[in-house]
Amino acid sequence: MNKADLIEAVSQKAGYNKSETKKVLDTFLGVISDELSNGNNVRIVGFGSFHVIERTAREGIIPSTKEAIKIPSRKVAKFRAGQDLKNCIN
Repeated sequence: MNKADLIEAVSQKAGYNKSETKKVLDTFLGVISDELSNGNNVRIVGFGSFHVIERTAREGIIPSTKEAIKIPSRKVAKFRAGQDLKNCIN
């Protein structure tokens, strides 16, 4: 399911038109992105939580040349499923 499919499904279930649903979804994703970029966690009870972790710097190898390179540290967004979501899947 891509974003367009999600908008279609939500608009049908909620009874809103697609443009309203797209606006709400874009706003929702924007708020999550803003909170994560500010270093905050986002918890949606029953669904899951989004948080940021920092990957440490490490050594890597370019496969084609076997040359060693240094991979810098960086921040990565992670999602952890909540218990209700886990139960729904299983």
